[in-house]
Amino acid sequence: MIDRLEKEVDMLERHLQVLKMVIESEPIGIVKMSNETGYPHHKVRYSLRVLEEENLIEPSSQGAITTERTEEFVAELDGKIDEISDKLDEMKISEAAEAEN
Repeated sequence: MIDRLEKEVDMLERHLQVLKMVIESEPIGIVKMSNETGYPHHKVRYSLRVLEEENLIEPSSQGAITTERTEEFVAELDGKIDEISDKLDEMKISEAAEAEN
């Protein structure tokens, strides 16, 4: 049960790392991202596809570039991550049991 969540978080981390590289170095291609991150080409390609489906990046002849939606997404990201983190903290069983004692 937790293993799936952990894999999703790892994949989200990779997607966000790829997005950050596009933001900082646009336009940027798969080979350069793969070399700089150490992720295999196919994983970078998958992250780019996911980001494109979310309209956060788009392809260009020189490589991936940001879209109009990117800035809004980045502005909201920290708040959403904090909300999820708070929810996960509330789910902890050991701390809840200790508080009851």
